[in-house]
Amino acid sequence: MARFQRPIRALAALPAPVRWLSLPLGLLACSALLFQSWGSWQPPLTAPTPTGAVAGYCQALAKALPGAIEGHQRTAPDPSPYVAVWNSSPRTVLRCGVPRPKSLNKQANQESTGPNVNNVQWYLEKDGHGGYRFTATLRLAYVEVSVPAGAYPNYGDPLSPVSDAVNATVPDISGQLGGTDDSSD
Repeated sequence: MARFQRPIRALAALPAPVRWLSLPLGLLACSALLFQSWGSWQPPLTAPTPTGAVAGYCQALAKALPGAIEGHQRTAPDPSPYVAVWNSSPRTVLRCGVPRPKSLNKQANQESTGPNVNNVQWYLEKDGHGGYRFTATLRLAYVEVSVPAGAYPNYGDPLSPVSDAVNATVPDISGQLGGTDDSSD
């Protein structure tokens, strides 16, 4: 009990306004740390393990991806040939060869429309942290782009440059590369 008497005496020796404010200020500081840790969520860098033709598409995509998106440079070295990272804050992460999103098993999600950008159809999901996860569908390999909250002024900003690379390297479900949205002949 004697070891607790010294801090108690030191606290009692402080002026009354300081003692009254110490607990609220301590709680405020703890709350600030907690909120700051929530805002720093980063998308995972877990590398998928595609095989066969999908691995080849992903390797070609990795070479075709832009070096910068909206002024944010691609970082190197990447943890895997199937993962690309851009240094937005928080980081933007592309993973190629991911499994089909489980949420697409629901009929309502299969009928939902996500953005079609430069002839690449994207399936849109919230990431649970205020940002979005886009998965390219109707392609022979699933490509996922995680865009955390605050990384860009518009959460769809990374899709255009990434879509160009996907369209050029990952065939659509009919096996065609580089299709266009223009159906007029």
